[in-house]
Amino acid sequence: MPDDQGVPPGAPTPHTPMMQQYLRIKAQHPDILLFYRMGDFYELFFADAEKAARLLDITLTTRGQSAGQPIRMAGVPYHAVEQYLAKLVRLGESVAICEQMGDPATSKGPVERAVVRIVTPGTLTDASLLDEKRDTLLLALSTTRQLAGLAWLNLASGDFRLCEVAPAKLAATLERIAPAEIIVPESLSLALPPDVALTRRADWHFDAETGGRELRAHFGTTSLGGFGADGLRPAIAAAGALLRYAQATQVRALPHVRALIVERDATFLGLDTATRRNLELTETLRGQPAPTLCSLLDNCVTSPGSRLLRHALHHPLRDPSIPAARHAAVAMLLDDGGRTLRGLRQTLRGFADIERIAGRIALFGARPRDLAALRDSLRRLDELRAPLADNAAALLCEIHADLTPPTATIDLLTRALLAEPAALIREGGVIAPGYDGELDELRSLNDNCGAFLLELEAREREQTGIANLKVEYNRVHGFYIEVSNANAARVPEHYRRRQTLKNAERYLTAELKAFEDKALSAQERALAREKLLYDELLNTLQNDLPQLQQIATAAATLDLLAGFAETAQQRNYCRPLFSPEPGLSIEAGRHPVVEDQFADGEGFIANDTELGDGRRLLLITGPNMGGKSTYMRQTALIALLAHVGSYVPATRAVLGPLDQI
Repeated sequence: MPDDQGVPPGAPTPHTPMMQQYLRIKAQHPDILLFYRMGDFYELFFADAEKAARLLDITLTTRGQSAGQPIRMAGVPYHAVEQYLAKLVRLGESVAICEQMGDPATSKGPVERAVVRIVTPGTLTDASLLDEKRDTLLLALSTTRQLAGLAWLNLASGDFRLCEVAPAKLAATLERIAPAEIIVPESLSLALPPDVALTRRADWHFDAETGGRELRAHFGTTSLGGFGADGLRPAIAAAGALLRYAQATQVRALPHVRALIVERDATFLGLDTATRRNLELTETLRGQPAPTLCSLLDNCVTSPGSRLLRHALHHPLRDPSIPAARHAAVAMLLDDGGRTLRGLRQTLRGFADIERIAGRIALFGARPRDLAALRDSLRRLDELRAPLADNAAALLCEIHADLTPPTATIDLLTRALLAEPAALIREGGVIAPGYDGELDELRSLNDNCGAFLLELEAREREQTGIANLKVEYNRVHGFYIEVSNANAARVPEHYRRRQTLKNAERYLTAELKAFEDKALSAQERALAREKLLYDELLNTLQNDLPQLQQIATAAATLDLLAGFAETAQQRNYCRPLFSPEPGLSIEAGRHPVVEDQFADGEGFIANDTELGDGRRLLLITGPNMGGKSTYMRQTALIALLAHVGSYVPATRAVLGPLDQI
């Protein structure tokens, strides 16, 4: 197959060595944009350049020739690349990031380059690319005539799940999961939800046997039975394809993906697509984020808490035991008039997004300020868990245990990092003094440069008798001794001329040259040493990922419960009760979102709802705009909130077993 410029394989190439390198790398990623690092820019060439110029509104230029054709180019500055990546991802595009791996100063020919990661809509991990209050999920789909197998991954947190559903339920399941990107076999024809990127892979990627082997190898198990996944062939086929794709985009293993969670159809209350949309859980019928149930309830003070709330609203649990445990925890948080609640929420404010920081640590993408935020939040764990000690609510006791501070990790981060490190490791100023003796020595050479120059200047003035002699430095000419022309006759013989100016001469001595070599290399070596120490720190933190993920989950759950308690206190919600007997009894129920549209809740008329063995159906009549739909929806929302674990807008609510709304 010819390359981008029409040169057949095996023919003598008229391309320059650099363009040969580019075309070789581009051939490995033909269907996505390639950001090719050249100095301070990421460059795009040929068709990629034309596409990027159109999508990003950047300048398209032509420079030189390759194979007799003008080279079309477009580029973005490396320091601003995240904003361009964010725009491309929002447009559903994927980008391969190709970095310089070698040293341009020592390379013979083009500097070595390699693709270090692939950014796709479903594999985002950088904080600047992610919505802090919404999970970004990558999903793979494999189907048979009887079943649809789905596997989905939150790469930012490591949460990996799968399920199998009947084809008739596929649309509702995709609506519930809401992936950002779906991977499907090339042969599969699929009508996708709007705003979802579609990635096709060869059908052999979805082989169940191969997928099972890759999953077992990743988790280090001899079978998938421990995860409850044995026999789920379509789902395992999808999970294997998804794991392979995710590893390829990150160009590394995924150590934070530690478990495979199997979701059963009976785990959640059924919500078909129309019901989910009409209840306006997280999006209005017009596609707006507010006013919705989520926007009303989201008074969480951390991003993970908000994400957990959004997930919970779309996944009301059929088994009442978990929501009942949440109700008991909310009751305890309100038990002392809200004093415990206020303290917890104050401590949680500013708590780091440990879930996503742990994901970036696993992928070696965590930045210095990520680790500083992690350190500062881990230090606050004792304060956060203190009000939960000896609590009567079982769920709060579990959270108390899960928030146990990892003292060794806190000590390591405290010793290793400056209190306020630089934003990027390449800038230096990240590793704390005293952590590494070699780094301290290199920094000392650089920091003491000014003192050495002053001491040398004083000594040279005394020895030469030239009172206005100067010892200085600039980036172009390095270190020098400057003597005015009026004192030229007094210059010692061992001075070597470095530069001639209009009114002065600049010189170099053997001592100054030796110091220059040492000082200039010290800064470069210090930066290299700091980068090495930082990489070693990330490598050490890999062992702490399980505990960090446990802490992240516990903190998010605590924020969710505190948010439920705050809402219940502010809006006069009641604790719902579950009954084993069929029926639904609601006294003075209100529609939470509609009620909120009235000033101080005044004007909304509460209604009772009674259903049971002798009253299994209600026929609602009345004029248009009389409140029939609101009454139906408020009943559904009260049932949903109860099964999420929240208090509900009513004076009393008792719910029998439910399987669907």
